[in-house]
Amino acid sequence: MASRVAYIPWTQKYKPKSLAEVIGNKEAKKRILDWIRLWNRGIPDKRAIFIYGPPGVGKTVTVEALANDLNMELIESDASSYRTASAVKRLAGRASQYGSLFGRRKLILFDELDGVTGSADTGGLREITELIRISRVPIVLIANNAYDPRFATLRKVCLLIEFKKPSKTEIMKYLAKICTREGINAEKAALRFIAERSGGDVRSAINDLQALAQGRTKLTYEDVSWLARRDRKEEIFNVLRRIFYARDSSTAKAAVNMADVDLDMLFEWIYENIPYHIKNPSELAVAMDMLSRADVYRGRIKKTQDWSFIRYVIDLMTAGVASSWSRKSPGWVPFRFPGRIKMASSSKREREMLAEIGKRIGRKCHISSSRAIKEILPYIRVMFQTNPKIAKGIAKWLNLNNEMIAYISGGKIKR
Repeated sequence: MASRVAYIPWTQKYKPKSLAEVIGNKEAKKRILDWIRLWNRGIPDKRAIFIYGPPGVGKTVTVEALANDLNMELIESDASSYRTASAVKRLAGRASQYGSLFGRRKLILFDELDGVTGSADTGGLREITELIRISRVPIVLIANNAYDPRFATLRKVCLLIEFKKPSKTEIMKYLAKICTREGINAEKAALRFIAERSGGDVRSAINDLQALAQGRTKLTYEDVSWLARRDRKEEIFNVLRRIFYARDSSTAKAAVNMADVDLDMLFEWIYENIPYHIKNPSELAVAMDMLSRADVYRGRIKKTQDWSFIRYVIDLMTAGVASSWSRKSPGWVPFRFPGRIKMASSSKREREMLAEIGKRIGRKCHISSSRAIKEILPYIRVMFQTNPKIAKGIAKWLNLNNEMIAYISGGKIKR
């Protein structure tokens, strides 16, 4: 039982319960609160607000926290529930006209509005617009981009409120609070790296922190710095979830197009996480067999440069894995960063640093970089580890940075 509790997603475990706990967007939160207070004096000119901004900046949790603070009954649904006019009426038609049976005020939330644009919208947006015109309770709409042409009519009947990305400092402080509660001693440099890498996406930063730090008592910069910056077109954890827990082959294969990593990297992510999610030995064997076959085709592509094999790679590593198991995994299981990629990245960084140290020694001693590494560096390493005073002088003479000094001395000397 204890192990299940440990694997609660931190995005849920540390989800803000009140507006004060939502980081960033102070002015936007004030505007929302001012608007909701207008309802105390009657129905305002704008019966709905349209909150918009990039993913992961706290749009939905702000509304949920607001409802919690004001003890309001939140009627909440996402795009999949109101694609049609009839669905909108079922969800919020009566609720928009009547108060709660328990005397609490109502707040209607239409989340992920982007999901009902295009062919997915069969009257839902039009019905939401009409609902706003006659509603007797506050309505909140949420989307990433309020200026989609399909929202033109909706914008006219809503008060627009923009959410922006929280600052790196704000995200760092929030991550530090989580680490404190989890008993993790985290270096500021490590949290700064995660915050920078998140690109302002708080949810993504928390997911990264959990994947990197859960189960540890200490998190250093070295533990996180190997991760390359990536365009978060779609959070990799969500892509993996779509593949592992897909109910049909087309859903699993479609996840590839949403990934922000190339196929080789996605292969490593799947390879790393299969054993943690598929616990049944026979199902695990089938899943690994699917992945090994995908790897065979990857090898053929590299050898022959015949890219027609790519469809087999995708089919096997996505639909093949998804269909190989029953998807019955107890509790929530976190996704893990690929260990092989971490090792390769760390090794590459070490080789690059070693080469640069060799160049700096070579320039001073008038020898080649390779010779400097083989013949001079071992003696310098001994001096660094036994005589800090001499080591500091040598480090200054060679113009070594802190990382190089730590590497040579084994972490015993700081500049």
